[in-house]
Amino acid sequence: MKNRMRVLRAEMDWTQADLATRIGVSRQAVIAVENGKYDPALPLAFRIARAFGKNVEDVFIWEDEDPSQKGGTK
Repeated sequence: MKNRMRVLRAEMDWTQADLATRIGVSRQAVIAVENGKYDPALPLAFRIARAFGKNVEDVFIWEDEDPSQKGGTK
């Protein structure tokens, strides 16, 4: 799963440690999610999205998603 965490952090002028503190995880966890080495559980994904004031879909992108199906049912 891809994500926009690095871009959103830059827009907020937050370090990885800043984000980690806001969502209650270690900086290493933020690094792992940002680099795509770890897909967060749903509660963590929601905490991350809420920290940025975004919807989960605005932060995380499912790599297998077919753009022609976006917004529709599969």
